Parts: sequence; C-alpha cells; structure tokens
Amino acid sequence: MNTPLARTPWLPKLVLAPSFALGLAFIYGLMAWNGYLSFSASRLLPNYEWAGLVHYQALWGNERWWLALRNLAVFGGLFIGGAMALGLLMAVLLDQKVRAEGALRTVFLYPMALSFIVTGTAWKWILNPGLGLEKLLHDWGFESAQFSWLIDPEMAIYCVVIAAIWQSSGFVMALFLAGLRSIDDSILKAAQVDGASLPRIYWRILIPSLRPVFFSTLMIVAHLAIKSFDLVMALTSGGPGYATDLPATFMYTMAFTRGQIGLGAASATMMLATLAAIVVPYLYSELRSKKA
Repeated sequence: MNTPLARTPWLPKLVLAPSFALGLAFIYGLMAWNGYLSFSASRLLPNYEWAGLVHYQALWGNERWWLALRNLAVFGGLFIGGAMALGLLMAVLLDQKVRAEGALRTVFLYPMALSFIVTGTAWKWILNPGLGLEKLLHDWGFESAQFSWLIDPEMAIYCVVIAAIWQSSGFVMALFLAGLRSIDDSILKAAQVDGASLPRIYWRILIPSLRPVFFSTLMIVAHLAIKSFDLVMALTSGGPGYATDLPATFMYTMAFTRGQIGLGAASATMMLATLAAIVVPYLYSELRSKKA
C-alpha cells in the first residue's frame, strides 16, 4: 500500500533543505571566507585585495605564535594522555559491576554537562591563592603551604590541564565503558576458564579489543585540545603574560583586539589544517574498512 510519504519522496528533502543550506553557508561558507581573508590584505577591516602568503610569513615569524604552539604541545599531550588514562581507569573500575554504578556514572559525567566557561571560573576560584586551596591549607594551620600555580608562569599551563582533564575524563569513561560492555562475555569466561587473572584479562584481551574506541576517543579529545579557547579565557586569559596562550586565544587576540584580521585568519586556517590532518586519515580508514 502506498503511504503519503511514499507518494511524496521529495518531502524529506524539502524539510531538510533549509537546515542543509544554512549549515553549508554558515559552516563551510565561513570557513572558505576565513581562508580567503588569510590570503588578503586585511588588517583592521576586511580587505579583499590579494596579498599572497604575507600573513603566513608573519605568522610563522611571530614569537608569540611559536609560544602558543609550544603551550599547545604541553597542554595537548598532558590533556589527551591524562583524560584517556583516567577515563579508561574509571571505565575498568565501573565495569566490575560495583554498587551504585548508575550514581557513580552520573557523578563522573556531570562535569561534561558544564560549559568550559563554568569549569574555568570554578577552577579559577579553587586555584586562586587568596580564595582556594592555599587559603584553605593556611586556615587549617599549614601556614607554609603554597599552591600558587595559577600565578606562576612556569606552572600555569598545568592548571589548564587539570581543569580540562576534570571536565572531559568522565566523557572518555563513558566511551570506554560502552566499548567494554559491547565485548562478548564468552571471551571473558573462556579466559577465566584458562586460569587468566582479571588484570591479565583486561591488559591482554579486553583493552586491546577497544582499539576502535581508542581511535574515536583520541579524535574527539584531540579536537577539544586544539580548539581550546573558553576554558583558557575563563581560567587564565592566556596569562600570566603569555604562559597559557594557545593557538585559539592567539587567533582571537590578533583578529579582535589587535586589529590583525589577516593574521588571525591565517592562524585559524592553520588550526583547521591541523584538525583536518587528524580527522581526514581517520575518516578515510573508517570508510575503507567499511567498504572492505
């Protein structure tokens, strides 16, 4: 029997067309516009006169950009490694069918429900020497205790790492826990029959089986690391000095406070190229495996 939907196959396309057109314009259209601005003579205002690689030459000759990249290497490495390690550990612990598992999952996932602005503000209070942990230790009688990382240029980047791991590790845990629960129980039972201990089963069998989850999680967390902006702005504003400046904060400063639209567009294009270098090979391998 022909249904009304079957008689109007164009209706779903018509319904989706506006959102598709808007997404195409405001995502890919603005990406293309930003790319063109990076090759233009834009300064304080957009200028569409072609200028070639001038802004890219200025970008790679800018010491602050190199500092932002070094900070990203430190932040990204520690954040990705810490969030994945802590998330995997929590997933393994919850996989033991512990009591109140649902409540614990909610507690671990709760930080991800907060915006990065809220997280940055909360951790700014916690790590503030006059308000947070240091003051609490002093009130408890530990007068010599110091925890002034937030105002120490050498340690401030690690404050951002701590806040980012706290925000994202619960989400990573949910991904790994879903992967563990999808593994056939017969594999676990067979290993137990053979006399393998539980730690050995996880280390040799279950965790290696999570390779697709590892790759997907790595893509998501790396994406969060590269585009980190609001957390840094709320927690440190890129300071003290430029100690926690990242490519995203560099781009914002150049484009919107220094009147260097072309330079900001060039830095944004480099961030996009970095994300593409991570995501495109992964998507290619996934599509290739599905075709095979």
